[in-house]
Amino acid sequence: MIAKNLSLATAAVVLILGCASIPTNSQKTSQAEAISTPAASAPLETNTKANTKSRSGSFISAEHTTNGKASIVQENGTYFIELNEGFKTSENGPDLFVVLHRSPNILNISKPPDFAIAEGDYALIAPLKSFNGKQRYEIPKNVQPDSYKSVAIWCRKFNATFGFAPLS
Repeated sequence: MIAKNLSLATAAVVLILGCASIPTNSQKTSQAEAISTPAASAPLETNTKANTKSRSGSFISAEHTTNGKASIVQENGTYFIELNEGFKTSENGPDLFVVLHRSPNILNISKPPDFAIAEGDYALIAPLKSFNGKQRYEIPKNVQPDSYKSVAIWCRKFNATFGFAPLS
């Protein structure tokens, strides 16, 4: 009986530890949400120290004050959007997302006060994790980062751009 209970306990520990090592990502974006077609863009800068390529820019406020810096980095063939420790945006929006946009200046192609963006001009990357601080988002494989010229914080529910960072 003791041997049977010990075997069951060992099996439970193996199962729990085995599941703990499986990565999960509850913020996956479907291919239908990530819109991408080829377009011209600035070349990526190479950083040989970290085996990365990057483009970056500082946020410009649109509907709400948004500060900090956004970067697109490539590490070993995978692209990420990184928001720096100085990133901060308003907590007044529901349904906030990080998006890549085709325009380097969303203010020039949209109207106040919401600075709405048109379907097909952006790729939905992931829900915003936090209103401030350093964050990182993996860009889906079906999205070509070179096709986009800015990173934006966007409210999907009201089609409102909180702020954007032109990439160079």
